[in-house]
Amino acid sequence: MARRPLPRILSKDSAQIARTQLARSRELARTAADSATDVLHPLITVTRGLRRLASAGRRRWTDTPQDKRGPLLFLLASVLLAVALVPYGPLLAVITVMAAAAWQGRDRTPPAPEGPDESQTERLQSLYEALVPYFSSPEDPAPLYAHGGEWQKAFTTHEFDDAGRVGHLVIRYPAYFPDGEPEARTRIEQLLTAKAGRGREYRFAWDEEGNQLTVAVLPPLPADIPAQHFVTAPGETVLGFTDPSEVQRTLPLSYGEEQIDVPPVVWRTGIRSTEPHLLAMGHPGSGTSTLLRSIALQALRYGDVLIVDGGGTGEYACLTGRDGVLAVECALPGALASLEWAALETERRLIAVNLARQAGDPPPADARRPLWIMLDRPSVFAHLAAADGRKDPQALLQVPLRHGRAANVTVVVAEQFDSAEALGEAVRQHTRARVVLGPAAPRQVEAVLGAPPHTTPLGHVPPGRGYARLGSGPVHRLQVPRTPDPYDDATSDADRQAVLELLPARATAVEAEPTEPPPQPTEPSQPAEPSQPADLTKPAVAAEAAG
Repeated sequence: MARRPLPRILSKDSAQIARTQLARSRELARTAADSATDVLHPLITVTRGLRRLASAGRRRWTDTPQDKRGPLLFLLASVLLAVALVPYGPLLAVITVMAAAAWQGRDRTPPAPEGPDESQTERLQSLYEALVPYFSSPEDPAPLYAHGGEWQKAFTTHEFDDAGRVGHLVIRYPAYFPDGEPEARTRIEQLLTAKAGRGREYRFAWDEEGNQLTVAVLPPLPADIPAQHFVTAPGETVLGFTDPSEVQRTLPLSYGEEQIDVPPVVWRTGIRSTEPHLLAMGHPGSGTSTLLRSIALQALRYGDVLIVDGGGTGEYACLTGRDGVLAVECALPGALASLEWAALETERRLIAVNLARQAGDPPPADARRPLWIMLDRPSVFAHLAAADGRKDPQALLQVPLRHGRAANVTVVVAEQFDSAEALGEAVRQHTRARVVLGPAAPRQVEAVLGAPPHTTPLGHVPPGRGYARLGSGPVHRLQVPRTPDPYDDATSDADRQAVLELLPARATAVEAEPTEPPPQPTEPSQPAEPSQPADLTKPAVAAEAAG
């Protein structure tokens, strides 16, 4: 009997086609329902009116005293008899009842106000008057902006939120306004942010051809999504989550007791990546260590991780001794030895891949397995190395940064703004994936990302909140998944359990303890063999040799 083929897993394109067809089916069903409602609207209105008339009659009969119900029935019977005897009486009665039912069944919902109310009008007039000095010129014969002018001509579209503040606004401005100059744009954006309401994020879209400025208020990104297994392919790392309009992909996530689809910011690494290395900047407490911890948990699913912690606060102690974690170094000798091993390992992988290609064979497995090198605050080691007269650890990153993509080696560096000048030239040049977390000035964000943010920054943001830019792509708002240190006392039980479930099992060589004493040799002991030189292919042994 021939075997039946297994069902093929839907690819990305087929899944996108299925979602498009589903959305189209929903749109057709919604259109059909609206059309049926329009056709049956008179019947629905008459039925509603008959129900209301019947309810009114029932209440009138209930409120009538018992001694008056007999005369009332006699009066109704007399009216029915008179209607039956009059020519065309039943037809006129039916028409009258239908007309009364249609009147009683009409929609009594008060119509929504077409224009803004008094307070909203005052707010729009205030915005208009504030823009007059920037959008007016004495040489303009017919100024669009003038003191005491009409805001209706300048604001073509306006919406307000439940609190009465501006939620969406489309502003017309004269053609002579220098909208191509960043300084002029910044002045207008700062003014609108102050007048429309502080404490919110605004997105400004300048239409230079149409002389229009669209102001939109962005909802806050969810900051309480816990760490979990993300549905990604090998070589894909979820940095965080962003706005639905920025990306064309969503991930199914567990959010409390329900499943939601959230748009992610996916960073692709490996041989085909154009942004093989990442740099994260932020102030203390902004969440850069949380980002590195989240990346490490995702990287351990497919590769090995080497962590160098310059902060020395034990942020990565939960990863010590885990499967796939080569080392967690917090001291200068161990950091130097581990990074030297990483440089030698990168060279070894390059040689192995080159020999395999020359022989026409696939690369060996140990060269294909991803290797992640993560440095948190390398500037601390730079100062210590300069004080001890040793080499800067960042100098050992030149080989992994320059040739890491071909050797499947990825470098992730996290640093603070106050030590940004201590970053090496190789780190600045080869980290094309950039992340800025925490409250930062627009100039700081632009200096790190290479492009200004498309939204107004906030003064108070949750940890892990910031911006991300992959290569020369657009700047995305970013919220890092909640990945705290599980050994921290301030971590909640739910977050601690979520992180512990993602950690790999501990290596048996670290935790194995003998249950029985080892057997004593019965034969005379043999002379010890001469000691072998230290194997620099393992970072732990290299650290001991450096110590």
